[in-house]
Amino acid sequence: MASAAFEDIAETFEFLDDWEDRYRHVIELGRAMPELEDAFRVPATKVDGCASQVWLMPDVLGTGPKAVFDFRGESDAMIVRGLVAVLHALYSGLTVADVLSVDATAELGRLGLDEHLSAQRSNGVRAMVERIRGIAQATL
Repeated sequence: MASAAFEDIAETFEFLDDWEDRYRHVIELGRAMPELEDAFRVPATKVDGCASQVWLMPDVLGTGPKAVFDFRGESDAMIVRGLVAVLHALYSGLTVADVLSVDATAELGRLGLDEHLSAQRSNGVRAMVERIRGIAQATL
């Protein structure tokens, strides 16, 4: 299960034949995201396990399994900022229960990211997904 915003990204990726075009699209998605305020770029929001610096600031509305999940994010690397945007599209607006049911590996695999990211970037994406899942689990 993925959000409509993620489905839009997946559709765009189907039309982009070249990985370089997909890579540029991911960067554009990151550029379109609002910047995370400096006040939220703190150790508590920093994601460990990423080669670049990444911060995820949860913004969950409600409590329990029906709470609606959202987050703001930032990275000091353009491609990683784009990956944050892709994850935002994947999870934003879902209930926390649905966040936990998303198979991020399969969904991101639809984009071919698993084939084109370095091992360090792939580890970083996994770390971001684990942070997101941890936030959702804590909300339950």
